[in-house]
Amino acid sequence: MTEQKVAVVTGASSGIGAATARRLAAEGFDVVLTARRTDRIEALAKETGGRAYTLDVTDRAAVDAFAAAIGRVDVLVNNAGGAIGAESVETGDPADWLAMYEVNVLGVLHMTQALLPALRASGDGTVLVLSSTAALTAYEGGGGYVAAKHAAHTIAATLRLELCGEPIRVIEIAPGMVRSEGFAVTRFRGDEEKAAAVYAGVAEPLTSEDVADTVAWAVTRPPHVNIDLLVVRPRAQAANHKVHRA
Repeated sequence: MTEQKVAVVTGASSGIGAATARRLAAEGFDVVLTARRTDRIEALAKETGGRAYTLDVTDRAAVDAFAAAIGRVDVLVNNAGGAIGAESVETGDPADWLAMYEVNVLGVLHMTQALLPALRASGDGTVLVLSSTAALTAYEGGGGYVAAKHAAHTIAATLRLELCGEPIRVIEIAPGMVRSEGFAVTRFRGDEEKAAAVYAGVAEPLTSEDVADTVAWAVTRPPHVNIDLLVVRPRAQAANHKVHRA
């Protein structure tokens, strides 16, 4: 009997992470849900039959302890991240930039470094980085987030080169406009009105489930097929700066 494959999903307490955990569980994975909000991941683990593990990906000691305890890992979905603020480069708070760098970049680094031995041992491992179209194109008011996601993109691209010849795929999924739980509200520091304005007039932005569907498709390709970079946007968004609004 084939042993059940294990997928670790970071930032699994809400939004894209939670949707991805649900979708990978439906695909037959034993899903390990990690996030800082214990109550949420425990509820989701109960719903999906997965395992909950409270974890802050910016805490290297905690990440190392998690890696030592988890055992088999076939897929790592580096989803934990987020944006803070929409100030210009001139007026941005360096503390916000540092916080975004720590979760979007160092969080990916910590998890990937800690789990690579297990991914390698699986004989068919996958590292997936959930970046953003911000990883590919700059836009006003996004400096800190754009910089962090460009760095995450670079981690994926470099790691793919360094692991060439090993049984580990490195996939990057870069979503465009997604109406996911909490993302815009967090970015605008709890201002619901500003968060809603991001999606004003856009009939159908992507949903968390749309992105989860893309992730599940990418990680379930045959082992020799690597989806290096997949950009997914709603039909209404032709580019970061070009969105059709009714």
